[in-house]
Amino acid sequence: MIQPFDTIPISAGKKIYFSSDNHLGAPTPEESKPREKKFVNWLESIKHDAEALFLLGDLFDFWFEYKTVVPKGFVRVLGKLAELRDMGIPIYFFVGNHDLWMNDYFKEELDIPVFHKPQVFQLGDKRFFIGHGDGLGPGDKGYKRMKKVFKAPFFQWLFKWVHPDIGMRIAQHLSVKNKLISGDEDSVFLGEENEWLATYAKKKMETAHYDFFIFGHRHLPMQIPVGNHSTYYNLGDWINHYTYGVFDGNQFELKTFTPS
Repeated sequence: MIQPFDTIPISAGKKIYFSSDNHLGAPTPEESKPREKKFVNWLESIKHDAEALFLLGDLFDFWFEYKTVVPKGFVRVLGKLAELRDMGIPIYFFVGNHDLWMNDYFKEELDIPVFHKPQVFQLGDKRFFIGHGDGLGPGDKGYKRMKKVFKAPFFQWLFKWVHPDIGMRIAQHLSVKNKLISGDEDSVFLGEENEWLATYAKKKMETAHYDFFIFGHRHLPMQIPVGNHSTYYNLGDWINHYTYGVFDGNQFELKTFTPS
């Protein structure tokens, strides 16, 4: 059985929050800025009762860390995350298929650990299996092959020698236009029996019990039973749904953020 990466007790009146798939910077930085401001408003709204915050990937539509350079922009959201960390709120970041080239910037600048694979957490007395969700389960073979190339150290070494102005333009174009990367086809509900992340969760349940499986990537808020007292939740996105997850120590809920 996989041991939990961390155990987080939940204090009275506190909650644990989950969010995924903001794709900040897409389709253009200008067009995504209102969504970034809305997300910052949500972060502001949860800071009074957040025990912890989980960000499940694709916060950015593209991210690449050169040795001394990171992508321009996203100042509002990075500043708000820094504020929450300075308040003592733990934040955990899981890379997605759009920001898989994230390394140690979040850890060094924001004190936010970065995970490249799913992890198990003990939240209160419940066991959570948490990840972005890309490349898991059956099918999706084209993307899985592409991911192997993108994660190869040699490919990343080659890319870092491209001037950032050129590299960012190429990457942003592919991120929006390439269906394997953009995830356009991920926003179609396949039915409970065909949802491959639910299939993956059911397979994991054969070797260990998890109370909750929490993923992003599919861009669709969904809740699917995957075993005895076990449920798979997908968090949706901050493009069309503006949904997020919240756990109060007993119950997990999907909610929609509507600014007051």
